[in-house]
Amino acid sequence: MASGSKKAIYAALVGNALIAVTKFIAATITRSSAMFSEGIHSVVDTGNQVLLLFGMRRAEQPPDERFPFGHGKEVYFWSFVVAILIFAVGAGISLYEGIKHLVHPGPIENPTINYIVLAFAIVFESGAWYFAWREFNKVRGDQGYFEAVRRGKDPSMFVVLFEDTAALAGLFVALVGVFLGQVTGILYFDGAASVVIGLILAGTAIWLAYETHGLLIGEGASAQDVAAIREIISRHRSIKHVNEVATMHVGPEYILVNLSVDFASDACSDDVEATVGRIDREIKEAIPRVKRVFVEAESRGARSSPPAGRQAVDE
Repeated sequence: MASGSKKAIYAALVGNALIAVTKFIAATITRSSAMFSEGIHSVVDTGNQVLLLFGMRRAEQPPDERFPFGHGKEVYFWSFVVAILIFAVGAGISLYEGIKHLVHPGPIENPTINYIVLAFAIVFESGAWYFAWREFNKVRGDQGYFEAVRRGKDPSMFVVLFEDTAALAGLFVALVGVFLGQVTGILYFDGAASVVIGLILAGTAIWLAYETHGLLIGEGASAQDVAAIREIISRHRSIKHVNEVATMHVGPEYILVNLSVDFASDACSDDVEATVGRIDREIKEAIPRVKRVFVEAESRGARSSPPAGRQAVDE
């Protein structure tokens, strides 16, 4: 998964950097607001890919005294920063440029250059989008696209897909704006296209922020994983009742599990110790993403009371 994410990010990084240069050259020559907005869009996307790679690199750092559960949430933090940058920089500048050209419209010079640059950009962006879509499909399984994004725990994958989708949409909007402005002679189409591009970026940023904020503050494991954990616990006769299964994704491939269970009254300390050890081993074997398991021994219905005892099992 991480390898696939990095491949998609590198592909998007190279493509956006090259496209950004050509867009700004075209915008300088033709004085097109839509083309300038698209150039800003590509620069923001390039910076975002750098931030995602930085976050993934930071997330690979081993646990230390200050961060005993590792740095996996770095991926979530930098993905949220990407959403903010898309909104503040990409959408903000595009909307500003579009409104400015709507108030003071000007003719587009040498529109043929815009067509050439946009055509090449669509080809390159389509390649990056297909690569990100293929990697995303590998991990979504039989889930629907929206469901896979909602349940996904690796934001770096769908962030790139969202960016590339917004980039393609923006390119087609810019193409339509330049074409309508040239054919009709109405100067407002160029500025309007820039405004639409800004709105596309703003919508993308809001959606990304919504999807990543839950992971950033501590989203739990999937319902399937929780059900599997409960099923594993239920096999052990020394456990009378499962009070609570609390989980949290510390990173895309790191799940923290905290269990509250009521042991049978006739279970001795050796039985409890052996059961905890087996539960720890079986959960990690069934769900490799689980890295830490904590077990609290509590009587049924005592969740609001201070724990009667606590036993933790690490890797």
